[in-house]
Amino acid sequence: MFREDTMKKLALSLAAFVLSTGAAMADPLEGDWVTTRDDNGNFGLIRVATCGQYLCGTLMRSFDSSGSEWASPNNGRQIIFETSNDGGGNYSGQVYSPDRDRTYNSRLVLTGDTLSVSGCVLGICRNGGTWQRQ
Repeated sequence: MFREDTMKKLALSLAAFVLSTGAAMADPLEGDWVTTRDDNGNFGLIRVATCGQYLCGTLMRSFDSSGSEWASPNNGRQIIFETSNDGGGNYSGQVYSPDRDRTYNSRLVLTGDTLSVSGCVLGICRNGGTWQRQ
């Protein structure tokens, strides 16, 4: 009888642990995204992951207007930061635009494998286009 009770307690503890770690599942925004071409025709591959309580996106690879990979000085830089999931596929935070060297208060809208990016700074807003999941 003692062993059966111990096994039940162990099973319940394991189930509680599995359920509690479910909250730590990946956010739907996490993953690799190909950006829209910027003012110069360049685009990049952004990797979105959690960083603390927020989501952040780092420029992993850059491509010039002909589609050739190049060593941008912005590779490794956080492009998306301090971003929160507001629910319903909506996110808010900060987005850095390398072509304009500006940081925008961002609004991101996730729909399936597309991400609509827009942002504003000092009342000037910019549509950052639609990114595609890689």
